[in-house]
Amino acid sequence: MAGVSQPGSPVPARLADIAQQARVSEATVSRVLNGRSGVAAATRQRVLAALDILGYERPVRLRQRSAGLVGLVIPELTNPIFPAFAQVIERALAGYGYTPVLCTQTPGGATEDELVEQLVERGVTGVVFLSGLHADTSADPARYTRLAGRGVPFVLINGFNERIGAPFVSPDDAAASRMAVRHLRELGHRRIGLAVGPHRFVPVRRKVAGFEAAVAEENARGSADGRPVTGVVRHTLFSLEGGQAATAALLDDGCTGVVCGSDMMALGAIRAVRQRGLAVPADVSVIGFDDSQLIAFTDPPLTTVRQPVAAMASAAVHALLEEINGNPVQHTEFVFQPELVVRGSTAAAPAG
Repeated sequence: MAGVSQPGSPVPARLADIAQQARVSEATVSRVLNGRSGVAAATRQRVLAALDILGYERPVRLRQRSAGLVGLVIPELTNPIFPAFAQVIERALAGYGYTPVLCTQTPGGATEDELVEQLVERGVTGVVFLSGLHADTSADPARYTRLAGRGVPFVLINGFNERIGAPFVSPDDAAASRMAVRHLRELGHRRIGLAVGPHRFVPVRRKVAGFEAAVAEENARGSADGRPVTGVVRHTLFSLEGGQAATAALLDDGCTGVVCGSDMMALGAIRAVRQRGLAVPADVSVIGFDDSQLIAFTDPPLTTVRQPVAAMASAAVHALLEEINGNPVQHTEFVFQPELVVRGSTAAAPAG
């Protein structure tokens, strides 16, 4: 254990503490810290992560040379779902020896094309795009063809475009909308609104298609009282303020249930309901999308459709590494199923 110390303290790290944190044996910790073979890569990564969490410096012998740089291009950091993806992707890349380079777009800052150019100039081994221009139907997909022509492998998350030859990873957005509508209908809501972002984005179009199909299915199934279900769609900005504005319009339309395109929009929806002197969920039920961190602790805890972040991020990294290693994976879309998480923001429709 010599050489493993806590910053600012001469006290050495205890094998037992690291083993408990990493959920492995002390013997395994010893093998990792002494640079011995016979330890699986995933297990080794857990031990190193335990060192970091406990605040101990890694021995010099464990500071391996990076296998290469991998760019991660994301739209922003204000929406907690993007840092959640970034964290899983970076952890997965680090487990294989790659150094992630996080590139964030900001209004007035570098564009996606400019960020990619900087990454290529620095010799990145590959790039992961999260909710980028590939998801915008108004954007020219030729930029990705040019990137492939420069020999840079890449994978795209959230937003499929058949004109781009690369692996795609997406949640089933249509299924997410259907789950939300079905849940509200079971609670007796007959006028249901959908607050989503601009129509030009692929995930938005899929959510709208799933929403409209679900409303049609509920009407085809019929109800005990014979009253139909009405669906209303409002396009807005993907932000808290956007969700608030769209929900205000949906309340004017008489909606008692609101499905939102993101958790941030759902928080805006709750604000709009309260500004009307109404309560969530007694008067209006609200459903989000993502199940980003801390959403379970909002007031009320938010019912949402969970995006399978860990599975999607891991699949994206594995696909990219296969491409980097010269083993191209199928250039198609890998679709992951979301999950409805029922909490306190949905309840039975108000009487009348």
